[in-house]
Amino acid sequence: MNTEPTVPLPETMSAPDAEHATLPLEDAILPSQGASDPLAEAPATASAPAPRTRWAAIVWGLCFAAIAWFGIWMLSDGERHDSVTDWFASLNPGTITAFALLTLGALVLISGLVGLIRRAQRRVARSA
Repeated sequence: MNTEPTVPLPETMSAPDAEHATLPLEDAILPSQGASDPLAEAPATASAPAPRTRWAAIVWGLCFAAIAWFGIWMLSDGERHDSVTDWFASLNPGTITAFALLTLGALVLISGLVGLIRRAQRRVARSA
């Protein structure tokens, strides 16, 4: 631990120069009566396209919500919790491999579904 006194920071300019002048607080918050609104003077531009629905987020969110609900439901009751524990203990390597492949297949299926939805969305956007 250092017990020496700290060095003070160098002094800054006490008065702002004309190049860096600031507005008074009232003028910065509330513009003067003579000031015009810069957005009102802007020329009208083409409207932006409507935002598209993010179907991938909706589909994946529903899948994760269903998995979470099922997990909470399975583990919320003591009897179901015991049966899940017994089931996990009885799995053999072949069953674990089968469930891993089934999970991978479900992920591929959901990804394909999201791709088909996106393709349909692009087709509709092009025809409109």
